[in-house]
Amino acid sequence: MAHTTDFSVLDAVQGRSLLRLTDLSAAEIRAILALARALKADYGAFRGALAQRSLVMLFEKPSLRTRVSFEIGFQKLGGGVSFLDHRGEPIGAREPVGDYGRNLERWADAIVARVFRHETLVALRDNCRVPVVNALSDLAHPCQALADGLTLIEHGVALESMHLAWLGDGNNVCNSLMTLTAILGGRMTVVTPASHRPPEQIVAECARIAAETGARIDLATDPAAVAGAHAVYTDAWISMGQQDCPTKIAALRALQVTPEVMRIAGPKALFMHCLPAHRGEEVVDAVIDGPRSVVYDQAENRMHAQNALLLALLGAVPRTLSAPAADALASARR
Repeated sequence: MAHTTDFSVLDAVQGRSLLRLTDLSAAEIRAILALARALKADYGAFRGALAQRSLVMLFEKPSLRTRVSFEIGFQKLGGGVSFLDHRGEPIGAREPVGDYGRNLERWADAIVARVFRHETLVALRDNCRVPVVNALSDLAHPCQALADGLTLIEHGVALESMHLAWLGDGNNVCNSLMTLTAILGGRMTVVTPASHRPPEQIVAECARIAAETGARIDLATDPAAVAGAHAVYTDAWISMGQQDCPTKIAALRALQVTPEVMRIAGPKALFMHCLPAHRGEEVVDAVIDGPRSVVYDQAENRMHAQNALLLALLGAVPRTLSAPAADALASARR
């Protein structure tokens, strides 16, 4: 039996791009995450939702989770995918980014781009009439943050009252998680060396948003600040494309996630990592392989969150849900 549902808030998302989470409202983010839960519960009910739609993927960086989750996810919904490998030739090197975008919009219904410079995404968006999705840039990783939000909900954490603790480098993933927290009204403690804090403009932006939503963003340097967190999150200290930097690794060494850090967080705290992990650097095996680790749930949920996003951007959100999907949605709201 099909159940009518109201995703009308997502009607306004159709045709837009997602470069950062600030491109979405709190209501839109919540609706995308609810749709992701429904998708995950019953993909069969969404079969063909993106039939005859085409997705072009432009990747300047290597990828496992991002590439496979977008490709298989889009295909599960009936669409076709073209992958263009830009690891050896940056976007814009062969022809201007604007010309590239104006060509791609004639064939593709959406563009997913994984780039070094966020400005490349901005140029694509400004020269395309189809949605452009940020699959990672130096500034933000919004799809990862959506997947992480979905993962926390699945593990019983309400995003509007969560306490998320970040340990390590104030990088692009940290930026997007701060933005997610600020928009939805939760709390995030960002523990970094003073020399590796998130960019000041991101901190200031999140503070402005938090003042309106009641969120709380704290910056700290002591790992003890993770006390009471629902989840402890870390990432590789050296991002892809960066040169190994002994001084940076030395500065971050005291922020390695160990069993002791998890003990400080509390007996129910989850461990999160967007992967790939550099075991023995930012996290030890006993934590990432431990019972409180949800890193592979995060990896799986990339596909579900991204598919929900693409359904919204392409105006293909269903008005009815199957019973399993509706039950999953009802469970998410309880």
